[in-house]
Amino acid sequence: MASTKMLKLPEVLEEIEISRAAFYRMRARGAAPKLIKLPNGQIRCRRADLDAWWAEHEIAA
Repeated sequence: MASTKMLKLPEVLEEIEISRAAFYRMRARGAAPKLIKLPNGQIRCRRADLDAWWAEHEIAA
């Protein structure tokens, strides 16, 4: 079975360079990367989902 890289929320925030509050505002608007809530309440983001989010938000130069 292939391993899927899962990022913790602080890692996602560091990569996209925004605060936790700004991220949750973005999430409320439906504009944040797809997240997964684990049974223990922790939040994770698949690396592939974050990469797809980046691809959607690229600006053609």
